[in-house]
Amino acid sequence: MRIGHGYDAHRFAAGERLVLGGVEIAHDKGLAAHSDGDVVLHALCDALIGASGRGDIGQHFPDHDPSYANIDSRILLRKVVADLGEAGLTVGNADVTVIAEEPRLSGYITQMRTNIAADLGVDAARVNVKATTTEKMGFIGRAEGIAAHAVVLLEE
Repeated sequence: MRIGHGYDAHRFAAGERLVLGGVEIAHDKGLAAHSDGDVVLHALCDALIGASGRGDIGQHFPDHDPSYANIDSRILLRKVVADLGEAGLTVGNADVTVIAEEPRLSGYITQMRTNIAADLGVDAARVNVKATTTEKMGFIGRAEGIAAHAVVLLEE
């Protein structure tokens, strides 16, 4: 077994879409990023890549590469999973924490889990997504952005 941890954060920006866990969320601001800014899937990709000992998401999908501009992060996640499969690794489970003061995410969690499970090729019971706040502390508490942590277990 191999364990990986990932983290990502992006700042809010007017005129951008807000996408988390592959779900577009209605909000007056989105996340500034080279791709779609999906911190949930970026943290998850980083955890998977880390557990496999293959560096980090920036090495695999650099933000200076125009081919990744505005890309759907679900495409990146599926590519990471395919690469793991070629290396003989499968996902045991994934646990993701989204940290956001706004918007409220409880109504989107089930669809995030469904999307992630589909992209990982596992049953939804092996994927957990939860949301929390920072009780108005720090950049997240000031509603300047959103962050996510992910932990995964890979099996050889």
